Amino acid sequence: MSGGGEGNSAYGHKAFKRSRSHFADRITADGRDGRPVEAGRYRLVVSRACPWASRALVSRRLLGLEDVLSLAVVDPIQDDRSWRFTLDAGGRDPVLGIRFLSEAYDRRETGYPGGVSVPAVVDVPSGELVTNDYQQITLDLATEWSALHRPGAPDLYPRALRDEIDTVMAEVYEDVNNGVYRAGFATNQEEYEAACVGVFRRLELLESRLAGQRYLVGDTITEADIRLFTTLVRFDAVYHGHFKCNRWKLAENPVLWTYARDLYQTPGFGDTVDFDHIKRHYYQVHSGINPTRIVPLGPDLSGWLSPHHREELGGRPFGDGTPPGPVPPGEEVPPQGRP
Repeated sequence: MSGGGEGNSAYGHKAFKRSRSHFADRITADGRDGRPVEAGRYRLVVSRACPWASRALVSRRLLGLEDVLSLAVVDPIQDDRSWRFTLDAGGRDPVLGIRFLSEAYDRRETGYPGGVSVPAVVDVPSGELVTNDYQQITLDLATEWSALHRPGAPDLYPRALRDEIDTVMAEVYEDVNNGVYRAGFATNQEEYEAACVGVFRRLELLESRLAGQRYLVGDTITEADIRLFTTLVRFDAVYHGHFKCNRWKLAENPVLWTYARDLYQTPGFGDTVDFDHIKRHYYQVHSGINPTRIVPLGPDLSGWLSPHHREELGGRPFGDGTPPGPVPPGEEVPPQGRP
């Protein structure tokens, strides 16, 4: 999710096109890009408002990388200098010493003309951005970082299922993850309707898939579930109203609503979600489609904690592994961000 502008009046007035990640160095076990996996060397910068960054938050928790990959959380409200560290004392990230994520981008490439996006991985010794490749970061956390995974970490990208996972993720990305944005930022009726129809067509196909199985691929949580969850958890709070994806609410779809609640109540998922950050970011930053910047009071979030009964479908959330431990001190979601 790109930063820039405290309120962005361009949204809703120009055609939406998601930018490709400009900085795509990979952090690998063998260091073939000159960026070897190393405990303590890198810092993950996220916004809890951003679904793309939330993927990395969930993966990091499930894999138990908290002690080896430090975390920086930016303010959900940007100004014209991009994502800012105003949640930290003195308005500076305590590890990187910077006030704005754009400073790490500038250290990598002075005068970079593109947007400043999260998730971002920054090299702590040099202070420069390594990657903002939101599609690859979590795959590498699951595979290249395996030597640093916690004991009992799940296999989020099992080799035997990768072709099927890749197919499902590509469909989810095109129609759901990115589709809600195409609908929300549409500049004309035809563009909006095409995107909105695509969102719900895909959701209905996913509903059929999940009616008889607990998870998207196989009988354990995989990367595919993480990528769908980060859109579903935002659906009723922002996409249904703010992005006009309102044929029905998630809470009105029995299969997808129980699936989403099952994941939300699984350690590593719901404990990374901050509904306050989500709502304030979308409604206050996207001033092109919400010019008053008023943040709605609803929806009622208590339903996220209601019983889901998805365990009756079988499945083993963590496979042969175990749930992650407690959220590390300082990384807890504040009470106003939780149901």
